[in-house]
Amino acid sequence: MALATAIPSRAVLADLLPAADSRLGAALRELTLVAGGAALTGLAAQLSLPVPGSPVPVTGQTFAALLVGTALGARRGAASLALYLLAGASGLPWFAEHSSGWALPTLGYVLGFVLAAALTGLLARRGGDRTPLRVAGVMVLGNLAIYAVGVPYLAASLHVSLAKAADLGLYPYLVGDGLKVLLAMGALPLGWKLLGERRG
Repeated sequence: MALATAIPSRAVLADLLPAADSRLGAALRELTLVAGGAALTGLAAQLSLPVPGSPVPVTGQTFAALLVGTALGARRGAASLALYLLAGASGLPWFAEHSSGWALPTLGYVLGFVLAAALTGLLARRGGDRTPLRVAGVMVLGNLAIYAVGVPYLAASLHVSLAKAADLGLYPYLVGDGLKVLLAMGALPLGWKLLGERRG
């Protein structure tokens, strides 16, 4: 019962980290969380495998973007992925395969990361990250948000139909997405258990 009162029901994992004791410290803490989430996504993007016949590689950035949103909450998560997007589009080579710029046909997926981070963060504030089944639902919705932006953007960039874009940038990745969901189902509740025990 003490744990239930120690952790607010609308908290996300980042809220369990030690609080700052000054306004400057609080601002630096927020900036560090946002920048750290962007850096984690950029690092995960380098775990990349090309898919024959598709411009969309298999990477770790989707998983990282969803975790960042869920762990940081909607506001911080969206800010973190917006930073990742703007820095990469402006030339920092931390998109998949060390790419950068505004002209990539896969940029729609990165735009989708911002939406997905906001969505998963919003759901996490409502307890969506506390049990394996809830985490599965949150991750599936986050992935759908990414594809909802990424696939049409890919179609427009390559001048192909939506069906063709789905063949290139959706269907080959569903099994991998399922594995990432399973991983998140274990990782997020475990994070709550470990941080909650320290807090309580």
